[in-house]
Amino acid sequence: MRMLIESSIETQLRGIVGDKYVLSSRVDLAVYECDGLTLDVASPDLVVLPKSTEEVAAVMALAFANKIPVSPRGAGTGLSGGATTVMGGISLVLTRMNKILSVDPVDRVAIVQVGATNASVSEAAQKHSLYFAPDPSSQSASTIGGNIAENSGGPHTLKYGMTTNHVMGLKVVLSNGEVITLGGRSRTKEGLDLLGVFIGSEGTIGIATEATLKLIPRAQAVETMLAYFNTMEAAGQAVSDVVASGVVPAAMEMIDQLTINAVEDAYHMGLDREAAALLIIELDGPRTGITIQRRTVESCIGTNKAISVQWANDAYERARIWKARKTAFGALGRIAPHAYLLDGVIPRSKLASTISEIAKISERYNLTIANIYHAGDGNLHPCILYHKDNVDEVKRVLKAGLEILELCVRIGGTLSGEHGIGIEKVSAMTSVFSEESLESMRWIKQSFDPENICNSSKVIPTPSNCGESGARSLLRHGTLSS
Repeated sequence: MRMLIESSIETQLRGIVGDKYVLSSRVDLAVYECDGLTLDVASPDLVVLPKSTEEVAAVMALAFANKIPVSPRGAGTGLSGGATTVMGGISLVLTRMNKILSVDPVDRVAIVQVGATNASVSEAAQKHSLYFAPDPSSQSASTIGGNIAENSGGPHTLKYGMTTNHVMGLKVVLSNGEVITLGGRSRTKEGLDLLGVFIGSEGTIGIATEATLKLIPRAQAVETMLAYFNTMEAAGQAVSDVVASGVVPAAMEMIDQLTINAVEDAYHMGLDREAAALLIIELDGPRTGITIQRRTVESCIGTNKAISVQWANDAYERARIWKARKTAFGALGRIAPHAYLLDGVIPRSKLASTISEIAKISERYNLTIANIYHAGDGNLHPCILYHKDNVDEVKRVLKAGLEILELCVRIGGTLSGEHGIGIEKVSAMTSVFSEESLESMRWIKQSFDPENICNSSKVIPTPSNCGESGARSLLRHGTLSS
């Protein structure tokens, strides 16, 4: 089903961004029918690729006047359907806006367009021994705008926090085309924190076009360790023990045996195929402090009977250790053509028991679940592998995924650590927030977006998406209701 945007409006859009930057053919639109959440597919009516804040503002003003839904999109690496055009309308793709506008090494600030990739910011700051701390696994492709929309994290979130901790200011286009500035080169505490409201809002209250980012100095010393364990539970307990000891590593990442073997099949790195779990712990900071922390970590690892422990001797070995983690999701494609990657969060103290419960869910639904965890901050990424053309398997995947998220909430966690709510978890928001809280969120959205054209049917549940998200049917709803 298409909204069939009037040809006169399409002509005006072409006048704003240029003829070649408005896509309308069926083949072109198919490229933008989903993000990394491939279960949910909905084609836009038009794809528009602006190159400046002024062009974004003109597009939004035209959409507002004609009540056309707009879904902002970066590189499409999101995993909750945040860029999927479930209401049709315009897919507003910001990847042409990819300039690093300035890097100030004195104030440690970078100003960038939101289509710049996460990795490109750190590359631009590298000559000043600075970098941008948030590091999602997709950082070589994911854009700053997408990171801001989802409040992304990554392996080093444990010590350095989420995207919100590193964004100082934003230039934002509202739904009616008005351009506003939130924050600036220094974050103040006066007035309402509208910058904090915007970050993580997933494009539902406006479109960010430029970002002022905080850069931080590279650590004096970095120590990276790889350890193998006979059980996932032992590795999970080791993580809990490290945190309880008072040590705050830069990162603690864990993958299971299935993933270890998939990575080894793909890259032949010499990983231990017999191990049930691989744990990466990275320490950074002053050299003296690192030495003390390393002894504490080794004690916790030894208490939990690690099979073997390896510390990187140089940057090359450190990169090889991280390759085992950074390439994990791609390597799983060797096992099955499709994957549903979850994003629940749990208290760290419940890590070992949650691993056992997820294994039981896997057995109960007869599914293959690979486990890749930001273990240090309790952010779980169970990855359910499946074949999309097997309807019965898809049904089991969706039910198992929902059960895992319900487990996370039940033991004191929440629905998402960094992937966002999007359309994937919108119907589960009532399990975490009261109706009063959800109504407050609706008030905020309405204040910024009174015509409900900015990424509508995402994040905040409404009567129309309690059963089905938006105007276009999604596989998950048809499958679960059958």
